[in-house]
Amino acid sequence: MKHKKIFQFHSIRHRIMLIFIGLTAAMLLAIWSVNTWWLEGYYVDQKSKVMEQAYTDIDNAIQEKVGENESIGDVLREELEQEWDIWKQTAKGDTDSGGAEEMPDAAETEPSNQADEAVPEDIPADLPEEQGTLLGTIRAYSEQNNIAITLIDSDTGKALVSSGRDSDFQTQKLQRYVLGKGHKHMEILKQHDNYVVEKNRDFRSSSTYMESWGYFSDNRTMFIMSMPLASIQESVVLSNRFTTWVGLIVLVFGSILMCFVTNRITKPIMKLSALSEEMSRLNFDVSYEDDAEDEVGVLGRSMNSLSHSLKDAIGALQDANKQLQHDIDEKIQIDEMRKEFIANVSHELKTPIALIQGYAEGLCDGMCEDEESRNYYCEVIMDEANKMNKMVRQLLTLTALEFGNDTPSIEAFDISELVHDLINSSSILIQQNEAKVSVDMPETLMVMGDEFKIEEVVTNYLTNAMNHLGGEHNIRIWSETLDGVAKIHVYNNGTPIPEEDLPNLWTKFYKVDKARTRAYGGSGIGLSIVKAIMEAHHQQYGVANHEDGVEFWFTLALAPEEPEAAEYTE
Repeated sequence: MKHKKIFQFHSIRHRIMLIFIGLTAAMLLAIWSVNTWWLEGYYVDQKSKVMEQAYTDIDNAIQEKVGENESIGDVLREELEQEWDIWKQTAKGDTDSGGAEEMPDAAETEPSNQADEAVPEDIPADLPEEQGTLLGTIRAYSEQNNIAITLIDSDTGKALVSSGRDSDFQTQKLQRYVLGKGHKHMEILKQHDNYVVEKNRDFRSSSTYMESWGYFSDNRTMFIMSMPLASIQESVVLSNRFTTWVGLIVLVFGSILMCFVTNRITKPIMKLSALSEEMSRLNFDVSYEDDAEDEVGVLGRSMNSLSHSLKDAIGALQDANKQLQHDIDEKIQIDEMRKEFIANVSHELKTPIALIQGYAEGLCDGMCEDEESRNYYCEVIMDEANKMNKMVRQLLTLTALEFGNDTPSIEAFDISELVHDLINSSSILIQQNEAKVSVDMPETLMVMGDEFKIEEVVTNYLTNAMNHLGGEHNIRIWSETLDGVAKIHVYNNGTPIPEEDLPNLWTKFYKVDKARTRAYGGSGIGLSIVKAIMEAHHQQYGVANHEDGVEFWFTLALAPEEPEAAEYTE
């Protein structure tokens, strides 16, 4: 039951559901974050660009319409009169088409002075005569962008035109701005040479306005533009609330839909899972039954083919395994016989070797009449006896290591001290071979291993180096440490070993140069003993050719620094 719950919790269906819910929630959070932190700034930036564009368009219209001897007031008055004439013609046409009304007297149709000073509110916005006029530009920004625009003559201080209701208030406000007053609660948004765009808080209505004020390029006409900023914070709250409700609805219905969709996807996968579980129990009689042409159906048919193939292959493997096990048993038996043979031969040779050595010593004591012959034969017998005795000891050592009867006793010891003591004890042999031995090792190098067996490894490397000296007869021993391991190197001048012989050096009784090996009494077992010792220590060993010599090496684990951890039993 516990396994089933874990499997369902980690099922593909639940993962898809969690991914869908996570993505939807992330999108809602992203929209909420954008609305909260960036929508207000974007709204203000766009309104600021509208203010700048309004200034540019009105200024261009002023430069185009106002002549050298004209003022903006004259231009505005002419445009008002033209619009009034157009409005009267339009009104007259409407009266004529009605047929029931009579034209008013001329006195009644003349505009009053008050009418001349105001722009009729019912003049169509698409009159051809209004396109490109200064008054039309001001009216367009006022109606389309809700900008209250007031133009003031700097000489008289009176408003020339105003698209808002509070022209007097706007005029007074501009005069205060020019005098440097009223900037306490303003935030400058854009700063230009002739004008500035600011955001101001109006405490009369507790509203925020974006205002632009300054001079046009004629340096005579002042202006102030005012645009109310909607409560953007309220808009953000409403937007986030709407987005949240829509997102929750989408999340609920989407989850229900995803539940049905994932169920259709995972149901055949569960069938395949049950099929694979039966196959893991070596039950190949089950099969996937579905005619779907999608990827799952293709996988099911492939598993059916796999089931039939595995049934045949496993049967063949079982037969082959029986034969292989029989061959392995025979090989083990042959190997055991070989090892037993070496052990028996070594044991049987100990007695005759001891006798030969005893008689040879007797001959050396004067048992033969011809002293020169007696000494010669005695030396030969003793030399051969020593070689055989050495070989037997090596075979016994190797057999014990291979059988696991001689397990190394792992403890901490100073490999540097061991090398120096071995060189001192071999000084006579070094002098006889005219060798020059140099050691480059720390004064103390503590490692983990069987000190007596490692001494045999170093002895074999050193003896092998002295027996194959060449060139300047140099032997160099050095160490290096890396990643908790000490690597000991033994190098000697001499002829490099043929590359094809390198892998066989560690094989018992293998000799690269049989004549030379026979001359110094080698048996081809020393490096096999090195291999067995290092494998018993679970460490590395090897050989490498150099241009003028050969290098043998082996590794040992560094001893722990703590005194109580310096020794342990493998």
